[in-house]
Order: sequence, then C-alpha cells, then structure tokens
Amino acid sequence: MRQEYRPENRDLIVNINGRLVHRDDAGVSPFDSAVQGGDAVWEGLRLYGGRIFALDAHLARLEASARALAFAEIPSRQHIRRELRRTLEANGMRDGVHVRLTLSRGVKYTSGMDPRLNTAGPTLIILAEFKPPVYDKRGVRLITSSLRRPAPDVLDPRIHHANLIQSILAKIEANHAGADDALMLDGRGFVAETNATHVFVVHRGTVETSRLVACPEGVTRATVLELCAGHGIPARETDLSLAAVYGADEMFCTGTMGELAAVVEVDGRTIGDGARGPVTERLSALYEELTATTGDEIFGDE
Repeated sequence: MRQEYRPENRDLIVNINGRLVHRDDAGVSPFDSAVQGGDAVWEGLRLYGGRIFALDAHLARLEASARALAFAEIPSRQHIRRELRRTLEANGMRDGVHVRLTLSRGVKYTSGMDPRLNTAGPTLIILAEFKPPVYDKRGVRLITSSLRRPAPDVLDPRIHHANLIQSILAKIEANHAGADDALMLDGRGFVAETNATHVFVVHRGTVETSRLVACPEGVTRATVLELCAGHGIPARETDLSLAAVYGADEMFCTGTMGELAAVVEVDGRTIGDGARGPVTERLSALYEELTATTGDEIFGDE
C-alpha cells in the first residue's frame, strides 16, 4: 500500500499558528520543538459531509498528551475548532478530507532539548488534504516487525507524540518485504498494533483486540468496541499471540486515515479465507453509517 500524489492537493492552504499560506510557502522555524526533537503531539481527523467525526475525543487525547509532556500552554478547543474551520473553508473542503493536526511545544530561543528554552508558546499546524481511506478494503498484507513497541515504563503509548521513528523503521521493514504494513509486538511478545493502525482478530464470532499495554488508545478502536457492544457482537480486549493471529477467522485494522480494512495475510499465512470476512463487513457498514450521521458540525455557529 503506497499513497499516491493527488492533483487536487496541489494548491492546498495550510495553517501554521493562524497563518493561512500555500503549501509551497509554508514554513516551520528550525528552532521549533517539532524540528529540534519531535517534541510535539498530533491527531488525525476525518471530515464527512461537513462534520469531523469524534472531534472532542481527538481533542481530549491531544490535550492529555500535551499535559503528559508538560506543555506550558495548550490552545483551547474553541481556538482549535476556529482554526480548523478557517483552514477547511480556505480549501473549500466538506467531504473526503483527512486532517493532520499537530501541536508542538513551540519555538525555542536557542537550540537544545530543555523545555525551559521554550518561551514563545506552542505551534499549531493544521494540514488538511483531500484523501479517501488509504487502505485497500479488499485486504492488506502484514509482516511482523523485528522492532518492539515499548511498555509504559519506557515510553507510555498513551502519549500520542510526533516522534515516529520506530514506526518509520517498522514501515521500512514492511516495504522491503513487499508487505503493506508491519505488525508490531510488545516486549512480552504479544501483538501491540501495526506501525500505523490498531488491529482486531475474530475467533468464532468474537472480536478481540490488544490490551492497552504497549498499544496506544485509539479513537477508531474505541468506536469499534462501542459498535460491538451496541449491536450484540461479542468483543474483548486480551493478549494476542502471533499464533492467535495466524489462526484467526478474520482480521482487520483500524484508524482514522484508513477506517476499517481487512487483513488477509500475515507473515505469509493466509488469514481465514483470505478475504474480507462477515464480521469485518458488518462492522465496516456500521462504522460507515455512524460517520455519515454523527460528528462535530465544524461549520456551525460557535
């Protein structure tokens, strides 16, 4: 799976701390904390018919991550909503849009790691692109990465930070293996997530997903569990071994950028029948209905 350049994104207007500029003219200071050390938090949002799905949940996670990193200042949700709306309006966007929302600790007065060098306030970056779900809904293929997701005593996965080097290294492994993405294990050898998504398996009609140990909280993950609870689909959070993955009847991955996508192969093993299964189909339909009928009306009155 490789994302392709989309011509409709050629003249995007991006938002950097309230400045709306053409993508070619956008600039972030070399003294910004995101540049200096990946010292930033981020969220992926998706726009459906003028509504951003689960916006409050995403902004709550952004705030919690920024607090965990001891950001001295965090923009209000009202401010972020206003800047999101300005950005989407500037691009004429209402549907089929993915938004990358990044909040860094801000610009330092001199190069260095120390957060005390930050006195100018945070940097808010809003990048909105015309981008449909990025995964092939017919199914993706995974390999297991040699890299492990760290436990909370190393780096708490609940901090949705922008230092993604480990995920990038895992993605490089997947690329070299000719796979779509990489499955990543925790320090105990259980499945955590992929380099970019959460994972679910289905055994005899029961949906299972990894516990939040080395696996971060996910908005789409939580939505799937809520859909299961609301529609009589058995589901549980548990430790998933690779053997449990290989023996699954179905498998799918979840995320804001890709929604729900079936996994049909892991490490050369065919999952189930090698096609999108009935539980995955049902949950995908329920998710599509939910995103089409709910969400935060970003263009409404404040």
